[in-house]
Amino acid sequence: MCQYTSTQTIFTFNVANKVTLTVTFLSPVYPDDLAKQSQQFSYVSAKAVSSDGASHSVQVYMDVSGEWASGDLSQVITWDYNTTDGVSYHTFQRQNQFVFGEAGEIAAWGTWYLATSSGDGLTFRSGFADNVRAQFASNHSLDNTEDVNFRAVSDSWPVFAFSNDLGNVSATQVEVVYTLGIVQDAVISFAGAGDGMTSLPGLWSAFYSNGVDALVAFYKDYPTALTYAQGLDAKVQGDSVAAHSQDYATITTLSVRQTFGGLQFAGTSDKPYIFLKEISSNSDIQTVDVIFPAHPILLYLNPELLKYLLDPLFENQETSGRYPNQYAEHDLGTFPIAKGYPGGNDEAMPLEECGNMIIMALAYANRTGDVAYLATHYTKLSQWASFLVDEALIPATQLSTDDFAGTLANQTNLALKGIIGLKAMGEIALLTGNVDSFGATAEDYLAKWQTYAINTNATVPHTTLSYGDADGHGLLYNLYADKLLGLNFVPQSIYDMQSAFYPTVALEFGVPLDTRHTWTKSDWEMFAAAVASPPTQTMFIHKLATWIGQTSTQLAMTDLFDAGTGGWPQGGPQFKARPVMGGSCALLALP
Repeated sequence: MCQYTSTQTIFTFNVANKVTLTVTFLSPVYPDDLAKQSQQFSYVSAKAVSSDGASHSVQVYMDVSGEWASGDLSQVITWDYNTTDGVSYHTFQRQNQFVFGEAGEIAAWGTWYLATSSGDGLTFRSGFADNVRAQFASNHSLDNTEDVNFRAVSDSWPVFAFSNDLGNVSATQVEVVYTLGIVQDAVISFAGAGDGMTSLPGLWSAFYSNGVDALVAFYKDYPTALTYAQGLDAKVQGDSVAAHSQDYATITTLSVRQTFGGLQFAGTSDKPYIFLKEISSNSDIQTVDVIFPAHPILLYLNPELLKYLLDPLFENQETSGRYPNQYAEHDLGTFPIAKGYPGGNDEAMPLEECGNMIIMALAYANRTGDVAYLATHYTKLSQWASFLVDEALIPATQLSTDDFAGTLANQTNLALKGIIGLKAMGEIALLTGNVDSFGATAEDYLAKWQTYAINTNATVPHTTLSYGDADGHGLLYNLYADKLLGLNFVPQSIYDMQSAFYPTVALEFGVPLDTRHTWTKSDWEMFAAAVASPPTQTMFIHKLATWIGQTSTQLAMTDLFDAGTGGWPQGGPQFKARPVMGGSCALLALP
């Protein structure tokens, strides 16, 4: 049996009808504790209890492969074994460290740790996987030896193992806990306010003197971590059910670790940064239109985290020579090198990113009261808003965040984002004591947008995919920002119209993103659901929860799938494990 919460995946095994073994993978999420969240470790707990009333001798085995240290399996790795302060641990790493390099999305630098408690019943070994595992299978223990033949990952596949003898287990549950994770001194290369590239330390180093100290602190914190995780699990579960239903909790609880797993915490305690990796699509770093769908979970759990994500984007673009375009930058490069685009040759999404940056800046300030943040960045925000004045109403041929669908002119949904962005900029002007030269333009544009964007002659009226395309339609997910910011700007009739329309085009597992494909995006579905009528909201949520239970994709949750089949989008990209699923908390983030 398997079940999951926001922070835990729990497997329960029936061992020969004699012992129940419960294995829990716990990745704590600490939205309000930078020190703990900055550590790149997880726990694995194994608990055994008799299931037949008798006493049984139980041993547990755990290993980790050298494959974790390098996506390039031809690379030589080195390793060691040590014990300190009651904690025993294996270390392993690439012999030739490639700082800020990746292979197959696996970091090519840093030291991996596998740790457990020292003491009676613990044995260890490193060596060829087949031999180490066979020894435990035969002897129910290991021989406390270290392989001294450092070699390539794929050369007699080295593993690093522990065996724990739990003794005679009866009605009282016995537990062993492991910690697995990586320590990296430098984590991001960043083109910020200084000259050239700056090597940013892992934020963990602001709180722990070295990697071993960080490991030991994390391992010994397990009881506290478990209690905290259970509290967060209960919060997300309870809030989701209260906001809608168990179906909704099925979606949100699956998204928490996936979102936080895409975040890298860097810098110092005085100046923390968060960098986001666009996992599985193209490994861009700080992609604005990935932060935007992810940001509702941050507003829900701790809005300060959104500031730490926006800071690198502002810092890069507000530094002379870092970015020449009048519109907002799409990303800062390829993870983990945040060098930006001094030539202005990023993947251009002009309307998309200008709207996103303005909306997210105001969302952060609204939740925290940090108007000074808006004042600090007012010049850059107003520059982007001026671009929207020129371009938002009649969008030129360009990409939106759904770039896999290609460019398109006069995009209805994209125009709405720009118009709402202008209205948001008007609010920013008023909050910061500036003259609002944007709000009236937004109101004028919205009135015109309604004449361009709506197919009033359809059996069920709806917004079009692009202006004048009577046969086209799509998810109007950018409507969400109006409610999120409390602007009360877009007429309720638009919300009601879309709510009535979506069920008429829904497929088995969701509403297609637009008429170019039967594909859908679950993050955008949750944006649309958050501002839909109750029946339509329920439709969106129920279909997505059903998809989670029935999809054939069988990898870490994708945000892009075929709404008809529930499978991968035929002919499209296979996204997986992307932090955009923080958008599942769109309903929880509403004021």
